Amino acid sequence: MRTAPTILHLDMDAFFAAAEQAAKPSLRGKPVVVGGLGPRGVVATASYEARRFGVHSAMPMAQARRLAPNAAYLVPRFSLYRAVSEQVMELLGRLSPLVEPLSLDEAFVDLEAGGSADDSASARAAGERLRGDILAVTGLTGSVGLAGSKMLAKIASEQAKPDGLLLIEPGTERELLGPMSVRTLPGVGPATGEHLRRAGMTTVAELAEAGEDELVRLLGKAHGTSLFLMAMGYDDRPVVAERDAKSVSVEDTFDVDLHDRVRVRIEVERLADRCVQRLRASGHSGRTIVLKVRRYDFSTLTRSETLRGPTDDPAVVREAAGRLLEAVDTTGGVRLLGVGVTGLADYTQEDLFAQAAADEQAAADQQAEREAHEEAAEGERETHGAPAAAGSGAEPRTAAGAGVRAGAEAGAGAGVAAGARAGAEVEAGGAEHEALAARRWAAGHDVRHAEYGAGWVQGSGLGRVTVRFEEPGSPPGRVRTFRVDDPDLEPSDPLPLVAVPAAVESAGQSSWPATRPKDRSPEEGAGVSGASERSRP
Repeated sequence: MRTAPTILHLDMDAFFAAAEQAAKPSLRGKPVVVGGLGPRGVVATASYEARRFGVHSAMPMAQARRLAPNAAYLVPRFSLYRAVSEQVMELLGRLSPLVEPLSLDEAFVDLEAGGSADDSASARAAGERLRGDILAVTGLTGSVGLAGSKMLAKIASEQAKPDGLLLIEPGTERELLGPMSVRTLPGVGPATGEHLRRAGMTTVAELAEAGEDELVRLLGKAHGTSLFLMAMGYDDRPVVAERDAKSVSVEDTFDVDLHDRVRVRIEVERLADRCVQRLRASGHSGRTIVLKVRRYDFSTLTRSETLRGPTDDPAVVREAAGRLLEAVDTTGGVRLLGVGVTGLADYTQEDLFAQAAADEQAAADQQAEREAHEEAAEGERETHGAPAAAGSGAEPRTAAGAGVRAGAEAGAGAGVAAGARAGAEVEAGGAEHEALAARRWAAGHDVRHAEYGAGWVQGSGLGRVTVRFEEPGSPPGRVRTFRVDDPDLEPSDPLPLVAVPAAVESAGQSSWPATRPKDRSPEEGAGVSGASERSRP
């Protein structure tokens, strides 16, 4: 334990929601909820205005809508959050070489190692300076905790929220912790908290009074001992600048259960490609491929396959994930899929190149087989879909009614039924196109119009998309509605929350993405490590 509060914990305030409010002037001071917007979506974070209604992180989005029906509900924009996070981490790096990021919006800093502080006064000055720098660079606020240990620094930052700073003087730890709930301590979740409550311990002071032996009897040697030390205010964990990544994974939850086996395979391959992108971005390769499948009844299966050596080849990962899928029964439907890579290394096994080539050929064969299947199905529809008689000049069917008319022209009741089915298929295809168009214009995402400039999507549906045209720093903008296929409207990159000086931008020092990220599922990010906020008060 240190004799000076030189460990700093920074936690950005309602990070995702605050970034959205800073980017969208019309939402400032209003309840904002960020997360998956589908029926199975989960709240990633809520603004403080929304928290007054009881909305909090990890809450089902349907419940949040019932509590705050008039809030703005937005899909996460991880490219924006990562860009802001890089700016914040750069500021932390100026304080010390020992910065331990916990997520996009949270990190520990060892001020002593960087020579930024050696006593309470200098530590407080460093914390206040950091908060001012973050506000100037990002336009957002963060809360700072200062203490002699990581546990107490984190508790201090929670107590300081929002937009505050709290310093815990060494020697006052037990006095501060005593009246707090046992749930305040790391590692005490709902189950452990309930177990301790039944034993008559609800505060940290009662844990300390119970003694180590009693806690070991209740919770086991490892957990009981560590909990007693924390209750006494003792935590000697160092700030670690780099953590070894153990795995890389991505997963998606689907609004409607997937039943088509081909569609499930396509989604697995798409997830495998995204997983490899993250794997390469982290500078790793991996040896073990993991498939996660959550079925319609919430039962979750995981399957894994270990390769001959580590790889970062997308074809190899796709093929391995596909093999794992073949061993999983998806009858009844699939609600979630995930692909991960473990056994990470910083090199790639050369002899896997031959395997990759073989896998690419197999993937090409599968694609050809799917295309042949689709062509056969199309030919069957043309044969049995009751086309109009030759020379009739009938127009292509675009709705179920048109299919019925075409069948009637063929002069057979069976033709009527077949035509109706064919028309219904076309209509369903149009509905699917509509759904894809709506998904492309996700609520909250950035767009640019050739005439009106930059804006963001307020909502879409029925072939229309509604856009509010405003930018960070501008007054609240006007709202306009367009067709989803308007050629003058296109997706755009996020704009900086604070204007980047021209000299910095021309020098190529801006941390903002130069290219637009690929479209994301509305559910993405909830289960990806380091990509979303944690539940907090």
